[in-house]
Amino acid sequence: MMNRWHAVKRLLPMLAGLTLLLSACGRADLSALNPQGPVAEEQFGLIKLSIAIMGFVMVVVFALTFYVLFRFRRRKGQNEIPEQVEGNHKLEIIWTVIPIVLLIILAVPTVKYVFQFAEDHSKDENAVQVKVTAHQYWWEFEYPQYGVTTAQELVVPTTKRISLQLKTADVLHSFWIPSLMGKIDTNTEGNINKAYFEAPKAGVYRGKCAELCGPSHALMDFKVVAVDEAAFGKWVEEMKAPAVLPEDEHIREVFKSQCLACHAIGDQGAPTFPNLTGIGSKEAVAGVLLNGTGPGEQPVEQNLKEWIADPQRVKPGNKMPAVPLTPEELDGIAKYLAEQKLTYNENSAK
Repeated sequence: MMNRWHAVKRLLPMLAGLTLLLSACGRADLSALNPQGPVAEEQFGLIKLSIAIMGFVMVVVFALTFYVLFRFRRRKGQNEIPEQVEGNHKLEIIWTVIPIVLLIILAVPTVKYVFQFAEDHSKDENAVQVKVTAHQYWWEFEYPQYGVTTAQELVVPTTKRISLQLKTADVLHSFWIPSLMGKIDTNTEGNINKAYFEAPKAGVYRGKCAELCGPSHALMDFKVVAVDEAAFGKWVEEMKAPAVLPEDEHIREVFKSQCLACHAIGDQGAPTFPNLTGIGSKEAVAGVLLNGTGPGEQPVEQNLKEWIADPQRVKPGNKMPAVPLTPEELDGIAKYLAEQKLTYNENSAK
């Protein structure tokens, strides 16, 4: 008994340390426990109900366990065989009925919300329709009502429901905005999943791919930027505005041949890969290189150089090749892209 107690005493500090370590994991802006929209709030309600039921069951089970261990422990000098109990019909009925009741309490709202969250709003004229395509390792957002396609930042109005139609261009991914909605898989073209959410509060909400999809799965981030109706309308106008290409003739020709063969900017180029319109005003380059002057951030021009020069170092396994540029060409293209800024949301905090 003493040896067992010494082993427990040694394990307790380790368990306490692990508890503290695990409690600090994660980020506040990537938490389903901080709901910022009606869909997330209802899902959070289900989480709390589930935890309450599980907590109740755990308390009862542990209380009964400790009671039995204490009440029916072998006492000093007790050597006779304890009374053998074959069964107790009353207890058996109680511990069968109680779990059934608890499951019904959890099942009713769960079934209700499962069907509610599965509602198809793809024909709703008042909703903003967005076709989401997952790529290794970036997100494409097409707005068929507005004729706009962008990447990595899903800009939405705070006043409307956002209807999503999701698919993948390669392997399976999972679309997740913890503070706005739960996870939903992106499947192949013939199996488009549908979902919706609302973001009534202006701000930036972070999203992730929640299904292992390759070496840069953890870097497959995106942002949801919720703005008012006027700012959203201005964003659409700026996204559709004609492109102004580099003034320097050589840089312009290099940009056309090396960049616009795959990307688009304004009304120029082939939008096979991320649209570069407004890339200079985005929070991050490639979704992970943070722009700014704070800790862990760099000027957008420096991030662009880093990404263009060696995309595999930034996101291993992505499909963008290293572009063969001279240092002067790299400087010129990075400077040009860094100046491509949108002004629709200048006053909102990032």
